Parts: sequence; C-alpha cells; structure tokens
Amino acid sequence: MTRDQIFEFFRRLAEENPSPTTELEYSNPYTLLVAVVLSAQATDAGVNIATRPLFKRVQTPEQMVALGEEGVREAIKTIGLFNTKAKNVVALSEALIRDHGSQVPGTREELEKLPGVGRKTANVLLNTAFHQETFAVDTHIFRVGNRTGLAPGKDVLQVELKLEKIVPQPFRLNAHHWLILHGRYICKARKPECWRCPVIDLCRYKPKTPAPGTTPTAARTGSQARSATRTGKAPTPRTPSASRSRSRPNRLP
Repeated sequence: MTRDQIFEFFRRLAEENPSPTTELEYSNPYTLLVAVVLSAQATDAGVNIATRPLFKRVQTPEQMVALGEEGVREAIKTIGLFNTKAKNVVALSEALIRDHGSQVPGTREELEKLPGVGRKTANVLLNTAFHQETFAVDTHIFRVGNRTGLAPGKDVLQVELKLEKIVPQPFRLNAHHWLILHGRYICKARKPECWRCPVIDLCRYKPKTPAPGTTPTAARTGSQARSATRTGKAPTPRTPSASRSRSRPNRLP
C-alpha cells in the first residue's frame, strides 16, 4: 500500500470505531497483566468468564500469592493450559512483590523478565496500561497484515516491525486495537466478511467474499460503489474500444 492508502485505511477504521480498546476486562495494570497472560491460546470472552469472579477476590499481587497456585488453578480451570498459567500467574505475582514493589513495570525489558510474559504480552501492557505506541501482533493482526497487504511478514515480529515503520499519526496509539477487532469480527480466518469491510477497496486480497446470496461480481460492484462514495468519484464506465470489433470470428477465413 502507498502512504496515502495506509492513512486512509486507518482513517476509516477510526471512523468506524473512534475509541477502540481491549475486550479483556480489568481494573488496574496488574489485573490487565494477569488477563493478558491468561489469554494466550484462549479467547478474550473465555478469559473474562473466568476472571470476573477471580478479580472480585484478587486485585493485587499479594492477594494472588495468598490465593495460591491451587486456588488460581481452580479459578481458571475453564481456560486452556490452566495448569501452566496458574503457575506463571503466581510466579509473576511473587516477582512483582519482590522486584517491583508490587507494581507492574513500564518497560519492555522488565516485563519480559516476568514468568509467562513474552513480547506480545509486554506490548499489550505498554500500549493499554502505559499508553505507549506499541504493536502487539497476535494471530488476527498477523492475518490482517498479510491478507490486506498492509504489513506483510513471514512471522509476527516482521509484521510488528513493519507496522512500527508504516503506521502514521494520529493512529499509532490505537492501531493495534483496530487491527485486532477488524481481524476478529470482519477479516476472519476462515471466511472474511468482505461485503461489510470498510477498507475493501484498499485491500489486496483478491477473492473478495460476497455477501450471502450474492455473486462475486456483485461484491466487486458493491466495493466500487463504496469506494466512489468515500472518494466522491463515480466509477468510470467501461466502453468498447473503437479498434475492437464487437463480434469476433471463431475461425480464420
């Protein structure tokens, strides 16, 4: 995409959702950290179901340590990999008490030293809790970046570094949220819902998915109409070339 197209891409996402945020439920940086660690290979909705009762009891690292690994395991047993996650949550809580005065650190280096915290988790915390311009690339953003041509890359780090380079102001702070939500609800993995995509005409994904009950041709026509509406330009009608005959012989004379 060109720089103008990238700007327009995010402008439209911002127009659709001016105030995006994480769908994980939390009350402070610590509960956000716990929720993000629990969300690995799990859905935000599934994590929220488990953390609602947990966070009524636990708001600080001290309270989590007091609950203990067995108590945490019982609270999050509906989430995948709950044994490992319970161990990590208690261990990171102990590390916060021991090394950071029970506060969540605000640097990538310190966050990544905590048990169960990788680059993506650190980026989420830095962006959502500390309002830093970071790009936490998950499977949704990786897919959107490659499928649309916005930020192609062979792995999540390449996509992250590409986004770091190309995303313009004033969209940098919220870009990660817009892309996740776009991938989760419109640019879906198995069947993207192209017919309701606000950036369909900017996207390089060729086999645009038509709306149920329509044809691919109708989807392309709808895309052209939406593009014309946004840009204020009517699509140029295609006319037969004067040098091309309307009827072609089916064999040589």
